[in-house]
Amino acid sequence: MRPKGPIMLGIVGDSAAGKTTISKGIEKILGPDRVTNICADDYHKYNRKQRKELGITALHPDCNYIDIMEQHIRLLREGKPILKPVYNHSTGDFDPPEYVKPRDFVIIEGLLPFYTRRMRDVFDVKVYLDPEEELRIKWKIKRDTTKRGYTEEEVLKAIKAREHDSKTYIRPQRSYADIVVNFYRPEGKKEETGGHLNVNLVLRPTIPHPDFSDFIDDTPNARNKCISVTLGRDEGRPVDFLHITGDTPPEKAQEMEETIWRHLPGFEELRNTTIGEYQDGEVTKISYPLALTQLLIVYHLLNTLKVTEK
Repeated sequence: MRPKGPIMLGIVGDSAAGKTTISKGIEKILGPDRVTNICADDYHKYNRKQRKELGITALHPDCNYIDIMEQHIRLLREGKPILKPVYNHSTGDFDPPEYVKPRDFVIIEGLLPFYTRRMRDVFDVKVYLDPEEELRIKWKIKRDTTKRGYTEEEVLKAIKAREHDSKTYIRPQRSYADIVVNFYRPEGKKEETGGHLNVNLVLRPTIPHPDFSDFIDDTPNARNKCISVTLGRDEGRPVDFLHITGDTPPEKAQEMEETIWRHLPGFEELRNTTIGEYQDGEVTKISYPLALTQLLIVYHLLNTLKVTEK
C-alpha cells in the first residue's frame, strides 16, 4: 500500500518541450493552494557564464546537483520542507534560495528528474514530453528570443551544441514514463505551433488508465478522427495510443472530458476550471488536445489521492 504523503508528479522533457505549460494547467485544475511546483533547473551547478566557459550544457548531469535533487525530492515525498536553490532564467544566474513546503500535490518538472532510479521511484505519475522535434525548435526559438534575451542565431547554435547531451541523457528518460505526450503538426500545416496541433498520447500499463473502450478504433484511418484509441507497441511494449486532433470540435472534446470525470466521483468541484490555456504572445488561447492531456494527468493524481485516503 502506498504510504501517505504528497502525491508526486514528474514531468520531464527537453528544453522548450512544454513542461511549464502542462504543469500550469494541472496546477490550475487542482488549485494553486494545493500544489507545490518545483523546476529542476534550479539545481544547476553553474550559471550561464560559467557553463559557457566550461563548455558544458545544462542538460549534462555533471552540470546539475543530482544528489541534492534526489535528497530534496525524497524529503518532499515525506512531507518535509526544503531550502531550494533558485535559478533565474532571465539573468542566467542564481537568486537567493527559498523555503518550500510540500502541499497535497508536488510537481517536479525539468530535464533530469527521471535520470536516476532514486528519483524515479519517488513519483506516483511520470510524464515525458516528446513533441515533434521541428515543433520543439520553433517553441524554443520563440521562447528564448522573447523571454530570455537570445537571438535566433544563438538559439540554433545552442540547440546544435546540446544535441549530444539531449540524445545521451534526456531522451532515454522517455522509457521510464507512464505517459508520453507527443504534440505534432497536422499534415500540410507546417507553420502551426499552437491550438490546432494534434497530440498522440502513449498510455503505458504501468498505471491504470480510465476506460476509453468507447473510443477504440482499429481501422486504418483511426488517427484522422477527432479522438480515437488504438492498440499497439511502443519501445517493444504493448500500449494504448490516444489520438486527439487539433480540429476536435467542442462537443467531441466534452465527450472525452465527461468520460474522464465519470471515473472521478467526489471531485466535481474541480470541473469549473478553464483548462487547455496557452499563451500566444499576449493572448491566451485554448487547445482541446492540451486540455484533455492535462485532465488525463490530473485524473491519475486524483486517483492516487483516492487510493491514499482509503
